[in-house]
Amino acid sequence: MSILGLDIGTTGCKAMVFAADGSVLSEARREYAIQTPHPTWAEQDAEQLWALAWQCLREAIAATRADPPVALALSCQGEAVIPVDREGRALRPAILGMDTRTSDENAWLVETFGADELFRRTGMPVHTINTLPKLLWLQRHEAAIWRDAHQFLLYEDFFLRRLGGEAVISVCLASRTQMMGLASGDWDDEILESCAIERARLARLAPAAGGVVGKLRPTLAAELGLVRDLLLVSGGHDQACAALGSGVIAPGLAMVSTGTAEVVEVAMDSPALAPALAEGGISVYRHVVPGLYVAMTLNHSGGLLLRWLRDTLGQWEMQQAAATGADAYDLLLQDAPAGPTSLLLLPHFAGSGTPTLDVHSKGAILGLTFATTKAEIAKAVLEGLTLELRTNLDLLRQSGVEIAELHAVGGGARSDLWLHLKADICNTPLRVPAVTDAACLGAALLAGVGAGLFANVSAAVQQAVRWGAHVTPDKPAVDAYAQRYTLHRQLYPLLADLHCQL
Repeated sequence: MSILGLDIGTTGCKAMVFAADGSVLSEARREYAIQTPHPTWAEQDAEQLWALAWQCLREAIAATRADPPVALALSCQGEAVIPVDREGRALRPAILGMDTRTSDENAWLVETFGADELFRRTGMPVHTINTLPKLLWLQRHEAAIWRDAHQFLLYEDFFLRRLGGEAVISVCLASRTQMMGLASGDWDDEILESCAIERARLARLAPAAGGVVGKLRPTLAAELGLVRDLLLVSGGHDQACAALGSGVIAPGLAMVSTGTAEVVEVAMDSPALAPALAEGGISVYRHVVPGLYVAMTLNHSGGLLLRWLRDTLGQWEMQQAAATGADAYDLLLQDAPAGPTSLLLLPHFAGSGTPTLDVHSKGAILGLTFATTKAEIAKAVLEGLTLELRTNLDLLRQSGVEIAELHAVGGGARSDLWLHLKADICNTPLRVPAVTDAACLGAALLAGVGAGLFANVSAAVQQAVRWGAHVTPDKPAVDAYAQRYTLHRQLYPLLADLHCQL
């Protein structure tokens, strides 16, 4: 029996069919745009996403006629608010997590509840990313939409409503909305009542991870050429699904996902709610693994900064890559010096993420001379991003969160140099799963649990998550980068006021 994971990301979606041993049987991908009708807004055409995701499903399933999938679960970007009508059609574009229009609504939430109390109850720091202030914004600024909407959904429940007829949301994704009690695992009625949000206008909460929430509609199954039922199973937030798909199913294990942005997910057996985490914008929510919680850090730049370097300074390398089949990034880094570079790079090209959360911060490169090479700048990009990663890991550890091992996924996991830098700078061993599209695999494993293919998520990981590289810290490099880290920690405080003036 095969299983299907559908990942709905911020800039692209993919459907992947897996065998029970975790091997990839087929996949299909599509990309889509983010709309910015106003400077602080970030929106998306949810109906277009549905159409593109359906194309992915049709293409991936068509390639596995001999072994069609028996169950589907979704891995979804968080905080994308979608008002829908009674037929489940979007009434306006989705308001994405990166949208920052809700400063006034957050100020009201702090005045009404208190920032510390909201974090204690929900695990979500006060931030524009959250679902709750977006709903308040709709109340105040789009009264007709608020009145006419049948429900307010995120992408998981939006898709499940279209696929199976009922809007159902995983406890994992719901616990990122700032409307769920972190301890209870249920919608917080006091928060809902104070904010004039009716529980009936939110999705039904799914059973435990891997719980069956419905079946694909017969008309849709016929379009896909399926002759037997396709079970719909509770999935979760994309980063938590990626943590599962990379084997992060026990306290002390953590995932570092390096794609457009860089995210860390750390598994915990109880929620860490230290004030320093709230101040640093580090969210704490329910894992897709029953009984576990995760803490999440975010660096907005991530691999996007390396792409900027390639597109800005790497024209020759891109031409060579097109002519020879080589990788442009490998060409940029092939003459990089051994050990730490002589440069310090602050990777705040899109403002800073956790733990400083400064939208005015900018990128900076210090230490440039006429002897500086393009390869040295390229390596400094990797160093700066990884030193920022260590800043977040140190804060988590200082707040009582154990981190014994990192599991690396995403595009950054394909760079041997970057993997060794992460191990050395963070002084933490790394493992790399064979399937680095971990969000899709994690969703598919939940689908397999729902279909009875695996007894539980632990059995699913044991059977389907296979391993590639294992990287351990190199003591001389650890010591050398510890000195650079001391300097890196001075960069943001040194430049913050100047960048704000800029």
